[in-house]
Amino acid sequence: MTLSFPSQEFDDAVAAVCHGSATETEMGALNELLRSDPGARDEYLTRVELHTRLASDPDLFSPPETAVAEAFMSDISLNNRRNAFSLDPEVSARKRTLVRALALTACLMFVVAGAWTLWFKRPATRNGATSTAVAMLARAVDARWGGSLAPPRVGSALEPGWLRLESGLAQVVFYSGARVVIEGPTELQLISPTEVVCPTGRLLAEVPPLARGFRVKTAQLNVVDLGTAFGVDAARGQTEVHVFKGEVEFFAQTAAKQSLGEGRAAVVPASGPPQFMAANAADFTPLFELQKRSLAAEAVRYDQWRVASARLNQDPSLMVHLDFENLGDPDWTLRNVVEKNRSVPDAAIVGCQRTEGRWPEKEALEFQSINDRVRLVVPGDFDSLTLAAWVRIKGLDRQFNSLFMCDGFEPGEIHWLIRNDGVLGLTVIGPGSGNFQILASPPVLTLEKFGMWTHLAVVLDGKARQVVHYVNGYPVARQRLRLGPPYRLGAAELGNWNARSGPNPGPFLIRNLSAVLDEFELFSRALSDAEIRDLYAEGKPEPGP
Repeated sequence: MTLSFPSQEFDDAVAAVCHGSATETEMGALNELLRSDPGARDEYLTRVELHTRLASDPDLFSPPETAVAEAFMSDISLNNRRNAFSLDPEVSARKRTLVRALALTACLMFVVAGAWTLWFKRPATRNGATSTAVAMLARAVDARWGGSLAPPRVGSALEPGWLRLESGLAQVVFYSGARVVIEGPTELQLISPTEVVCPTGRLLAEVPPLARGFRVKTAQLNVVDLGTAFGVDAARGQTEVHVFKGEVEFFAQTAAKQSLGEGRAAVVPASGPPQFMAANAADFTPLFELQKRSLAAEAVRYDQWRVASARLNQDPSLMVHLDFENLGDPDWTLRNVVEKNRSVPDAAIVGCQRTEGRWPEKEALEFQSINDRVRLVVPGDFDSLTLAAWVRIKGLDRQFNSLFMCDGFEPGEIHWLIRNDGVLGLTVIGPGSGNFQILASPPVLTLEKFGMWTHLAVVLDGKARQVVHYVNGYPVARQRLRLGPPYRLGAAELGNWNARSGPNPGPFLIRNLSAVLDEFELFSRALSDAEIRDLYAEGKPEPGP
């Protein structure tokens, strides 16, 4: 279905929205038209506002008593029933005026929220999410990666293809359960959850019984495990295989299938028979020590972040820095650790669960239910703002998933969130009814980023009149900002939204976040691209090369 403006079909679709009878097809067509035609958008908002004004006049309509109670429920609290009025012909003129004012306020709130939702919504894909990954990168120590593609991050899913580790150590966990540690320089081709090719390099494989049959292929031989821990050292001229536990079978090009038991090793040249000897664990010591080295590297990285965090707290434009350290305080106060600008008081934790952060020694907060949130109040007016957070997304369960949202729709307030298709969005509310701007990124939080620590930031630059979204230190969207300063925050929440709505809010008004939040920063200025990259570099769990 396609709509044009002006047309009778447009009139019918707007009427259906006003009366709550619009079909999904009508909503989708109207959504496309409103995004592309400013004239249609203005006319839509005018008609919906007119409809709410008429519907809020008790002298024009006499709905059932229950409908009146619902329509006149104040938007301040979902549980405050003192604001529900019934139509009484004897009610005083003063009370009637108050009723109309309250009803108009509530209706206008729904106009803004409804139009915002319609405009922001995109048709969701009908295809289920899928992945061709065969393994994940579990650990890395001093890893320097080669190749033209972006280096893999710890926690990322690995699809079939090449890994080229120039130096350092890395652990790959296959979906079959097999664990392989590689030491640079090594080339490793991932074939399936049960097979890899290693032309050159050194690896250590630990294969549990469930992954029995895991294969490693080199230029000279194929190794098939029989429930083992074994090492492979592959070069252009020969391959060594050392069995440290259990047994393997190997197939050399010049010999039949042979078995190799625990404590034994074989050297297979490019030509000629294999030579047998005792397994040498000393040659694979760095690979055996991966976990110990990884924990040591994480401790160093955590200390580096603490030094950078203390330096950041001296920035006078930093108004809020919630580092989620020392969460054991029994009063559930989340300390704002800034040093120079103390205008924002400490935040309050509601619900949430304490959990491990980016490093084992660090704490974080997990948001799961519609109760979980962090409350804070930010006074003042601002020409520009920057918001940044470290999050580990567990799932985008809601149509809109809250990052940081002001309580209401007052002029200058903002809503920062993630849509369920991975789009980052910032809504800026302007003066006057129906005046707002939505600035959205492309879908950037895709399936492979779930479960990984991700740095998100947004810059609201009132002077340059632009909004920039960032993911892991790099801009993913720049958009022209129509609504200028001042911007206000006031009462706001992290990870949820205290929606001021009627007694029966629609599903889109529930915007809790399903994620772990480790750090949040709010600046009273627009940070540059370089400053955002520095925030990411100083806070990412693994060090740079």
